[in-house]
Order: sequence, then C-alpha cells, then structure tokens
Amino acid sequence: MEALLTVSALVAAGLLAWAVPRWRLRRALARPLAATELAILERNVDQYRAMDAGQRARLERLVRRFLHEKTFVGCAGLEITEEMRLTIAGQACLLLLGARGEAVYPTLSAVLVYPGAFLVPRRQVDAAGVVTEERQDLLGESWGDGRVILSWDHVRRAGMRELPSHTPLHNVVLHEFAHQLDSESGTTNGAPYLGSQERYRSWSEVLSRDFAALRHDAWFGHEGVLDHYGATNPAEFFAVATEAFFEQPHRLAVRHAALYEEFLKYYRVDPRAWQAPPQLEPDYSVVYGQWQ
Repeated sequence: MEALLTVSALVAAGLLAWAVPRWRLRRALARPLAATELAILERNVDQYRAMDAGQRARLERLVRRFLHEKTFVGCAGLEITEEMRLTIAGQACLLLLGARGEAVYPTLSAVLVYPGAFLVPRRQVDAAGVVTEERQDLLGESWGDGRVILSWDHVRRAGMRELPSHTPLHNVVLHEFAHQLDSESGTTNGAPYLGSQERYRSWSEVLSRDFAALRHDAWFGHEGVLDHYGATNPAEFFAVATEAFFEQPHRLAVRHAALYEEFLKYYRVDPRAWQAPPQLEPDYSVVYGQWQ
C-alpha cells in the first residue's frame, strides 16, 4: 500500500511539473501587451511600424513568449528595464515572424546585457604554438550554453536609426540571434536547419558564391551591402547577411538576388514590404570561388 501511494505521489508530481509551466505560458500569452509596451516596439523596432495587423499580432505573441521564457541579466552595473527587454525581444523575434511553429529559441535561457561594448578574454595560438592572451572589445556574442550577450547602447541605436542608402548597417540583436538559429542544425557553420537535402544543396551553392565574392571585396576594399565581417567565415556570413536581409532588403535583393531568394524561403517574410526602396548605387562586385 505504501509503495502504491509513493508511485501515485510521483505520478502526481510529474503531472504537476508538466502542467504548471504550460498553464503559466498560456496565461502569459493571453495577456496583451500594454499600450506603453507597444509604444516601445513602435519606437525601437523599425520594421514593426510598417507591419500589417496580422504580422504585428504575430510579433507581439512571440515577444510575450520570449519575455516569459528568457531571463535578462544586467552586467557591469546595468539595471534591466522594460524598454531593454521589449526592444531586444522585438528585434530577436523578427527572425521568427515567418516560422511555422511557436517555439522561441528553445535552447536559449538568458540574455546578458552590458551598457556598451564589453571585453572578452581571447587566447590565440599561432602556427608555431605560441599562445597569446588578449582582451577583445565586442558588441555581442552568442554562446552555445544558452546565453546571448549584447551591448545595450548598440541595440538601442540600431532600432531607432534612419536607414542610409549606402554602407552596411549593423544590428547586433539580429546578428547574434542569427547565430542562435544557425546552431539549431547541430553546429554553427552558416547552414541552419533547412529541412531537406534539396534545400541544403541550393543554400550551399548560392551562399558559397556570395561568400567568396564578399571575401574578394573585403580583400580589395570594395564596399557593398554586406559588411566585410561576414568574410570571416560561413557562420559570420550568414549572420551578416541576415542583418542585411532585415535592415536593407531592397539593396540586398538587387545586389544579391539569389541570396535574397534563399533567405525568403528560409525566413518566410519579405522585409521589402516594410521599407520604401532607397536610391541604389551601381554594383561592381566580383563573384567567384566556392563555399568553405
């Protein structure tokens, strides 16, 4: 009898542990964002202002889930505010707007926010085996242990600026959360989970060509829509191209049409609908090389 009661208690505890989080999530999703919260999205998420009603509702639901599931931690004395939480959640959830499911970065648990650029220790080993210790200034970083680190100063400025017609733009949230999507395939290599071998073949063919072209442009100092940091490796190329897709969609579609089509299929939204086309300059970039 005692053993039966113990089993029943364990089953009840298991059911409770399963049901309570789901109930809390449903309650969080049922609460609409307040007018003050919506005003923050209007002010700090440029794309949100031009969305239709359906897209706005979808983004708001994703934001509510993000805020419910993720912990925000202020670093270097920074106190986390509602503006910080909503701005970061709003920009991060742009990448999920066209997703079929409701999951919101399931492996992410915490967002660490610094007031500005932060120092991270790095260890470099050269070909001779010499180890060099250094500290590197960063605006953001995506870690494989469920954490993303961001500079609030750069997050805030990215959401509110006017889009120029030239020079690459930087959005540290889009960049670091693109790395989070990239890692969902099991490794961070510039090829997120795509669902089929055919999609991977097309993705590899297009991104290999444009990655090689960016490396060429970076070597010779040719400026384009893609920041030269994307020439570092395929993972950084995907993150940089994601920034351009959401921040400068018209320019990316003209300069890198096949790349834009791949991103349309992956993200399932067209950010051109949220922005007026800018004046476009001639493109003299050279395309060559293979995916590495």
